[in-house]
Amino acid sequence: MTAPASAPALRIFAGTTEGRLLCEWASGAGIPARAYAATEYGGELLGELPGIEVHAGRLDEADMERELFGARIVVDATHPFATLASGNIRAASLAVGARCLRLARPAEALPKGVVPVASIACAARFLSENPGRALLTTGSKELAPYTRVADFAERFFVRVLPLPGAIAKCIDAGFSPSHVIGMQGPFTRELNEAMLRQVGAQWLVTKDSGTVGGTAEKLAAARDAGARCIVVTRPAEGGGALSLREMEDVLLREFAR
Repeated sequence: MTAPASAPALRIFAGTTEGRLLCEWASGAGIPARAYAATEYGGELLGELPGIEVHAGRLDEADMERELFGARIVVDATHPFATLASGNIRAASLAVGARCLRLARPAEALPKGVVPVASIACAARFLSENPGRALLTTGSKELAPYTRVADFAERFFVRVLPLPGAIAKCIDAGFSPSHVIGMQGPFTRELNEAMLRQVGAQWLVTKDSGTVGGTAEKLAAARDAGARCIVVTRPAEGGGALSLREMEDVLLREFAR
């Protein structure tokens, strides 16, 4: 197994806003790094930063281990719900002898009136038992539970990234084009409210992605539009997760030697 040519000792899986901010900080601090994004679109969002190499594209377990060979520190800044990716990152880091650090998104308390659920399947089950149209903002990867609701094609509207693959998943799952909204956030409260009113939604389904993920704007929009929110709560973070500032301090100590 060989390391990628001239690969930096710091690797960042940067599929979130926090990941992008960490890349910007590392560039400004003069710490070279290789950043990973799961899609070409994600790679474009990282932009061009001095000292930061960008790898765009999904990695299987073998690819990941090859990529991380020679790394000293690996930062997992993937989405709070990307538990499979986080597990693969930890396993690959262990295999190559790299230290794996988790960059966590700050958690916030949900307001009263929100319906918390443990999974998208639970959200779909709740909707099957409660009437009304719903705006689904939980992405294109887990549409199957919603399609098990008897009248999903009439009741549900899906908002996903404006990518061909994401749109195709919605259509293939049985959603009509008129019920698929392809847009890139961030979304303001006003825009979220306008969408809820446009589709006549009584429910908004979202993941608890925190302030950075636009959860506050969605909750406020639902309140103002007279809709209720169903929130898929986050998987528990393991011990030792760091905030962005804490991560910067650790990396500065490690690479400013």
